[in-house]
Amino acid sequence: MPSTEQGETSNEGLAGLTSVIFDEEQERLAATADDVVTLPDDLLPGVGGKGMRLSDGLRQGGVSMILLLILLIVVEEFQRVALLVLGPDIQDSLNISDTTLLGLISFGGVILVLASLPFAWLADRYARTKVLGIATGVWGIFGAMIGFVVNPFQLGIAAAGTGVGAAANIPITPSLIADQYPIGIRTRMFAAQTFGRPAGQVIGPIVAGGIVAIAGNHSGDWRWPFWLFAIPATILGVAFLLKKEPQRGRNEQLAVFGEDLPKNAVDDGPVRLSAAMARLKKVRTFYFLIVGIGVLGFALVAVPATFNLLLKDIYGYDALKRGWVMSITWAGSLIAIPIAGRYGERLFRKNPPSALKLMGVAVLLYGFCLTVGLRFEQAGIMIAFFTIGNAFQGMAFTQLGPTISAVVPYQMRAQAFSMVGVYIFLMGGFFGGLLTGAFSDAFGQRTALTVVIPPAALIGGLMIIYGSRYMKRDISLTVSELMEMQEEQKRMAADPENIPVLQVRNVDASYGTLQVLFDVSFEVKKGECLALLGTNGAGKSTILKSISGLLNPDRGVVRMNGRTITLVDPQYRVALGMLQIPGGEAVFPSMSVAENLELWSELIEDKQKRAERMDATFEVFPELLHLIDSKAGSLSGGQQQMLALGKAIMLEPELLLIDELSLGLAPIVVQRLLGIVEKLKEQGTTMVLVEQSVNVALSVADRAVFMERGQVKFEGPAQELLERDDLLRAVFLSGEGA
Repeated sequence: MPSTEQGETSNEGLAGLTSVIFDEEQERLAATADDVVTLPDDLLPGVGGKGMRLSDGLRQGGVSMILLLILLIVVEEFQRVALLVLGPDIQDSLNISDTTLLGLISFGGVILVLASLPFAWLADRYARTKVLGIATGVWGIFGAMIGFVVNPFQLGIAAAGTGVGAAANIPITPSLIADQYPIGIRTRMFAAQTFGRPAGQVIGPIVAGGIVAIAGNHSGDWRWPFWLFAIPATILGVAFLLKKEPQRGRNEQLAVFGEDLPKNAVDDGPVRLSAAMARLKKVRTFYFLIVGIGVLGFALVAVPATFNLLLKDIYGYDALKRGWVMSITWAGSLIAIPIAGRYGERLFRKNPPSALKLMGVAVLLYGFCLTVGLRFEQAGIMIAFFTIGNAFQGMAFTQLGPTISAVVPYQMRAQAFSMVGVYIFLMGGFFGGLLTGAFSDAFGQRTALTVVIPPAALIGGLMIIYGSRYMKRDISLTVSELMEMQEEQKRMAADPENIPVLQVRNVDASYGTLQVLFDVSFEVKKGECLALLGTNGAGKSTILKSISGLLNPDRGVVRMNGRTITLVDPQYRVALGMLQIPGGEAVFPSMSVAENLELWSELIEDKQKRAERMDATFEVFPELLHLIDSKAGSLSGGQQQMLALGKAIMLEPELLLIDELSLGLAPIVVQRLLGIVEKLKEQGTTMVLVEQSVNVALSVADRAVFMERGQVKFEGPAQELLERDDLLRAVFLSGEGA
């Protein structure tokens, strides 16, 4: 039994070793966690220099697009504010509580948000103007249906339908503005589009209340505005169907290079929604921005409806008078938004983070004005504070579109703007509506607003201000990606015969918050076999997953034959000729050998060729024919690897990724499998081979990449790696290199 002194010595040694390892890891993370170089201002689009005249920008982008988008917002607001202004009349007609009314209105917002994600998917694959046109028509139809509802259930269905139709506006409208208009006037164009919202909120209540008054202001006359607002919606839908689609990313390319990049220099495949969402969370400015406005959403959605209930219950205002009050409270925004658009553009040109700070400060002032206004019983003073507060809200949102357009790569803009809707309406709006409704029923509307508004505005504004510190960094990343695209395009144009089959550039990857890959880069030429070597945990399998699409990289580019495939679906990569054999997971264990092969063979469309390739697999591995009805999970390790390689023989991939071919196998089995790999190589198959055995890997590899702790430490001919004792020693000492 060891003495206490020996135990203490042992513990001290272990603690010392742990401390050294921890310190080294901290140093490595500090050195690699934020290695992004912030570019000089003259390389950042829209920063520095003189501003662009509005007339020049409109000459380039045209007037019709922004005019249609403004009108779309105005008409949507007509319908939305009609629902708010006439909410008390609908409440009396349907005999529902405050909570039910606010819940139904918020439910439409939830549907709007959920539908915005599919619309972002559609916008990435089809002409955005056409998608927007169809959606606008759907929105108009369901808006008219509100005028026919006779119970809360029908109101919920109609509200949900309008949410679906209006959802296209969230991801598509801002991406159209960003691509249609030069960066020099982009903030003003976003401000112009934002201007449509208060314009609709100023005019809409008057129009809705006026229609009801003209109809006689009797019970049921609240239905007329919803029927009539469907007419302009139909006209706008047709106009968008006829509108030409702008080229994606054109303005960024012009700003950085002075010309458009050729089409094959950009993503050839549609960006996978889940990949875009994962990547967007790594854009720090965007992350703090959407979380901030998500918190703010607790107030944004609930305030208008609750305020209208307050005007009716406390002050006894009818629909027409409430309409006038709502118009007044948004009138200040008509002045504030153009000023903020122009001023924000100047701030962005001088220092981009200052423009985002303007948004955060405006959010704080919005919350302050509304909170103070609620303390006054006099209706006039309260309305005045709400007017000033809404002006600050309008100012704040003029900076949202320009910020996202600057920090998010143009390929993911639609997805980014759909996330804004998710956070505002789903995270904040829906729960904020229910919370405010519950407080309203229990304690009254004034108390409910006082509880919700201050924390939402304070936390939201401060998070937006905090996120501004990362803005130049994130803009630099988007510009660097464009520059990398241009450099690669020039290289491919200069030497089209030597375009790499696989290209990995500056890839970072993480599992949750744990970053595993750091700036990994290498290339594989046609017909070449590349060995990926390194110690256990070096990131070899992770980079294979990033290449095949099983893991979304945080940063960097993956290309196949010059096509950027970083964020496309795995099945799209398979269609291009990429195939991965994952280590230990290459077969479906509960299925038979025959079922495995038949499932893989479905990728071969020609039935005759499918049969021929199946026969070819059995010629190479005749023992599989004898095991045709056996479950794949019951096979030995070597037999399972044969079955996995049979997939490669059958599908004849152009690029084959093999992870741990020899893991746990007898030497004689390994030799046989290596023979198959050699034959595939002779047939021209390009391969990336991750191997635990240095000897096995280098026996077939032309070149090698050595990785350590998520970074590439060596790339070159396999023979040169054999001469690097300092690298190979790490492998052998880890027990992997036998």
